[in-house]
Amino acid sequence: MIITTQINQQRLWRTIHELGKIGAGSNDAEGVTRLALSLEDLEARQYIIELMEESGLDVRVDVVGNIIGKLEGKDKFAPVVMTGSHVDTVYQGGLFDGALGVLGAIEAVRSIKESGIELSHSIEVVSFTDEEGTRFGTGYIGSKAMTGYLDQATLQLKDANGITYQEAFKQAGFDSKQYKQAIRKPEELKAYLEMHIEQGKVLEEHELAVGVVTNIQGPVWLEVTLNGYPDHAGATPMNMRKDASLAMAEVMLEVERISTTYQGVGTVGKIHVEPGGVNVIPGRAVFSIDLRHGDKELRTKMMEEVTTAVKKIGEQREIGAEIDMKKAVDPAICSESIVHILEESCDELDIPTMKLPCGAGHDSLMMTKVTEMGMIFVRSKDGISHNPKEWTDQEDCVIGTQVLLQALVKLAK
Repeated sequence: MIITTQINQQRLWRTIHELGKIGAGSNDAEGVTRLALSLEDLEARQYIIELMEESGLDVRVDVVGNIIGKLEGKDKFAPVVMTGSHVDTVYQGGLFDGALGVLGAIEAVRSIKESGIELSHSIEVVSFTDEEGTRFGTGYIGSKAMTGYLDQATLQLKDANGITYQEAFKQAGFDSKQYKQAIRKPEELKAYLEMHIEQGKVLEEHELAVGVVTNIQGPVWLEVTLNGYPDHAGATPMNMRKDASLAMAEVMLEVERISTTYQGVGTVGKIHVEPGGVNVIPGRAVFSIDLRHGDKELRTKMMEEVTTAVKKIGEQREIGAEIDMKKAVDPAICSESIVHILEESCDELDIPTMKLPCGAGHDSLMMTKVTEMGMIFVRSKDGISHNPKEWTDQEDCVIGTQVLLQALVKLAK
């Protein structure tokens, strides 16, 4: 089944850049910052709502802020085909991470509506709340709420200014105490399909615009606190120190070794050392550890070995060590039937593609809890993401969105 409907590439490109202005720095080098439930994020959310309404979708916002635009199908009782992503960002991120998945989905569904294509199943475009987890240290909040995995403990997490999730929701006008109202039942959904930039170099190396994802690595986020003793840097001999930063450095090297051994990935991306004086031995170090693997058992072994290493290094250096798990999401396998539909769509559009695994985390991980899931990857220039230099060519955005449109029609017919 070949769909002749073409998306409006100028309109898609325009919306990508319009959204990209929200939260942008004073110059291009500073990137885009839209932390969850911040003023910038709220402005971006309003832009998405207005764009959905302009596109002829019925729009609603649930109790945790997920924005859902619906194109009604002929059978109102048939399960919904859902597509989308997120528009919150990391600090100084790029134009395309998450945003392409939301804006591309809006454009694809808008094109379907404008072409008068009749569908049996309704299509819902969703912009999930706080996928990144940058502000509060844990992500997938909107998709967790939708799949029934959000809890009160998460809502009590605080940002750097001491504001809890629950307070931030209230300030933004949402009643997060009713978060269970966001839950969607499996029988309500037929499939979830997400388009996202690859955030890696595989497609670029194979000179391909799009790829079909087979599985997604599940991340575990740990926060480690090491408590040593702050002393004078000049007056304290090396063998008498309880230097928290040196212990942290040892742990970082262990994260690298363990991740390499298990062919997973491990990252220490957030570091805070106290008291922070040039001539003071660090007495306290707090840092994050992000562990990922496509195999849950191997990821568990990675986590166990990292935990053992932290405790051992703490004991050897006579430094207290605490480990707090901030997030743990199981790896996910993409639906074989949706993978087939995506490959078939690419073939019908005469677009070369390949299958590949996904190393980054996405709301798709959570959506597998309630429905079949698939992902389309779009080529990233130099594999750069979470960076102001993040870039995906206009032509590739168009190709990815055309594949999305084709696959959505197949799923919703």
